[in-house]
Amino acid sequence: MRLLHAATRKFHEFDGVFIPAYAILSHGWEGDEVTYQELRDDAPAAAHKAGFKKIHQCCQQALRDGLSFVWVDTCCIDKSSSAELSEAIKSMYQWYQRSTACYAYLSDVQLWDTYKVEDVDGRKWWTRGWTLQELIAPASVVFYAEGVRRSDPHCMAIRVRKAQR
Repeated sequence: MRLLHAATRKFHEFDGVFIPAYAILSHGWEGDEVTYQELRDDAPAAAHKAGFKKIHQCCQQALRDGLSFVWVDTCCIDKSSSAELSEAIKSMYQWYQRSTACYAYLSDVQLWDTYKVEDVDGRKWWTRGWTLQELIAPASVVFYAEGVRRSDPHCMAIRVRKAQR
């Protein structure tokens, strides 16, 4: 498993024997995502891509939560390798399940004023094929929208309601 160090933005490889605590990002792809090669090579253009903001915010939140590593599918999988991509797809549920924290980023929520179900209901995040496993595999999911955090029993009720549909 390849993890990104939240402070240094350098990749580290881990085998199944020892994998440190890590946060994982659940999100929708927006088109201009940062790739493994761009982060590995420290390409200056990566920081100007729209997807970089999600990675940066994920790393910052992980550090605030006391975690040194993150896993983000867009940059932690070398998608130029069909073997690695295939293995990652097979392992994804387990990776979400093993995560210490799962951050669900809702890109189409600008501001949260309430704890209404409508704040997350019907958003793009729910329309993705991976949403169900990313919702039920982790021990907890914290929802984010433009840096605003929602994590309380109400969010758990939303998770259960969605999983039952």
